[in-house]
Amino acid sequence: MNARATILPFRPKPRRAEKLVSNGVLGMLLFVFVEVMLFAGFIAAFVIIKARAAGSVWPPPNQPRLPFEETAVNTSALLASGIVLLIAHRTYRRGNRSIGGLLAVATLLGGAFVALQGVEWVALIREGLTLTSSTYGALFYTIIGAHAAHAVAAVCALAWAWVRRTKGGLSREAMSTVSLFWYFVVVVWPFLYFLVYL
Repeated sequence: MNARATILPFRPKPRRAEKLVSNGVLGMLLFVFVEVMLFAGFIAAFVIIKARAAGSVWPPPNQPRLPFEETAVNTSALLASGIVLLIAHRTYRRGNRSIGGLLAVATLLGGAFVALQGVEWVALIREGLTLTSSTYGALFYTIIGAHAAHAVAAVCALAWAWVRRTKGGLSREAMSTVSLFWYFVVVVWPFLYFLVYL
């Protein structure tokens, strides 16, 4: 028998396994993991410095007290934004594309949190709490400032998602990626709030 005439058996192409998570979601999960480590470092530094100051008054007597009660309003706006986005995200994953209103509300509440934090910072600076006024001020602006930077970026991501949704071009992957970023911002805040403001 001629070797050329030999018929090779049909071998179907191996099927690619479906991804557990998309590339965008995986990338955001890795980013969030790194950021959790960053904030864990901030929290550890804060706890150590506060413990070393146990013999003296904390916060320092010449520094203004942080507005715990007023910041509760900011916190409620942020938490409400997270809840609204969670509802929007679940609705979108079930195939319901009419989430533009929910995304807008989540974005506005997130923007309100950022704006109220800005008002708080202006008042604290006027009262003498600055990066160079004390270790207390340096820690406050480093930790809370890092969160504020993340919050601003995440609000911009929410606004981008809302614009994409209104134009009909928001994929499930993009929605999940933006949502993960915002959930991180929302979840890390209560830890910072109770640690730094109390």
